[in-house]
Amino acid sequence: MIYSSLFIWEEKRFYLSADDTAVIGIGFDKPESTVWQDKGILLQCTSELEEYFSGKRQAFDVPISFNGTDFQNDVWQKLLEIPYGRVMSYSDLAKAMGKPKAARAIGSACNKNPIAVIVPCHRVVGKNGSLTGYAGGIGIKEKLLEVEKNGLK
Repeated sequence: MIYSSLFIWEEKRFYLSADDTAVIGIGFDKPESTVWQDKGILLQCTSELEEYFSGKRQAFDVPISFNGTDFQNDVWQKLLEIPYGRVMSYSDLAKAMGKPKAARAIGSACNKNPIAVIVPCHRVVGKNGSLTGYAGGIGIKEKLLEVEKNGLK
C-alpha cells in the first residue's frame, strides 16, 4: 500500500509518498490512488525536512527507494553524491558518470526525479551556473540553494 502526506514550506506544497519501508516520492503534484495517513516513515521524513529547511540538517537518514530506468537510477544515485551547499553542471555530472555526451539525458532524468529535495536535483545547474529547469519551478530551486547556502554558516 502507498501512503501519502503533505508537507508545506513557504506556501509550497510537497506531497510525500511512502510504502511500508521507504519514501518513494516527494513531489509537487498531488498523488492519486493513495491512502492519506501519517505513517512512521512519513513522520520521519517530515521531521527531517523541517530540520533541513531550518538549516539544522544537511543529510537525510530516512530510507528512500526509487524505481526508474537503469539510467535514471544511476543519475539519481549520483545526485546523492553532490555535497550539501555545492552545485554541479549537467555536463560535469555527465562527465562524472563517464557519459560526457549525456548532459541532456541527465537533465531529463533530473526532471523525472521522484524524490525532490532528498535526491538533490536542485544542485544541478547550467554549464554557466545558471539555474535551469526544476519540476517545482525555478523559484523553488533558488530557495533550496539559498537554504543550503545559509545552512553552511
